[in-house]
Amino acid sequence: MKPSEKKSPYFTEEDLKQIRAAVQAVGQLEGYVSITDFVEAAARRELRRLQRKYNDGRKWPGVEAGELRPGRRTREETARREDR
Repeated sequence: MKPSEKKSPYFTEEDLKQIRAAVQAVGQLEGYVSITDFVEAAARRELRRLQRKYNDGRKWPGVEAGELRPGRRTREETARREDR
């Protein structure tokens, strides 16, 4: 992705309200000046965790846009996600 290319993750309205609240309440204390800072930091932490757990801490080869399955989760995928 080019630095100027913008991508947006999707959140439920309730999750988005909580993210805004967290950034407003403690963002400056934690180094988050925007929602983007918060989301990018969370995504990088999760990426590093998954790399350590499943790929010996190494980066995976990159995957181009359009190579992942598009669309919403199936009911089964949603149920598994909510069980975490």
